[in-house]
Amino acid sequence: MKILHIDSSILGGASLTRDVSTAVIDEIRTRHPLAEVTRRDVMADEIRHLDGAIAAGFRPTGVGDFDDATLAEHRVSETLVAEFLASDLLVIGAPMYNFSVPSQLKAWMDRIAQAGRTFKYTEKGPVGLAGGKQVIVVSARGGFYADGPLARMDFQESYLRAYFGFLGITDVHVVRAEGASKGETVRAEGLQRAKAAIAGVIAGLYPATA
Repeated sequence: MKILHIDSSILGGASLTRDVSTAVIDEIRTRHPLAEVTRRDVMADEIRHLDGAIAAGFRPTGVGDFDDATLAEHRVSETLVAEFLASDLLVIGAPMYNFSVPSQLKAWMDRIAQAGRTFKYTEKGPVGLAGGKQVIVVSARGGFYADGPLARMDFQESYLRAYFGFLGITDVHVVRAEGASKGETVRAEGLQRAKAAIAGVIAGLYPATA
């Protein structure tokens, strides 16, 4: 099993998603000690956002005069999509920022959405080419968006499901910690619930091999 572990929180050691995504990886390794894990921290090793020249490395943009720095970015794009395509499982730490995902994570997503590699255009519309993979999203929110009046403002988990669905990945599971900004007691309860959910999610995806 090849796992791609992505963290995107700006909060370092104070991050719930970093804490929980590490716990997810640890749980997988207890069941599958030979699993190969590639970790990419898109905050510590930030990926440049697309411009016309960078995007031209994998899509026609009308830009064709590339300096050395842009050619290096084209190689970054290839590395990122190759990592993604080689993985069987993605574990993505994705906190909610302003009702959506961190811009650092969005930059990674923009690099791997490549026509002919991860999706294709057909007469009936786009078709995902990355099916068969599984995704565990480790989600954290300051408030409560899973249901209730704020659910309509969730452009984080719903966006991630739609994005990976576009790439052909429909097996998306969420481990969620909510209430992170509602005081230490509520934050701790949300973290505890998230960690308690990990074993069940992973057992459903990857039963023990013993």
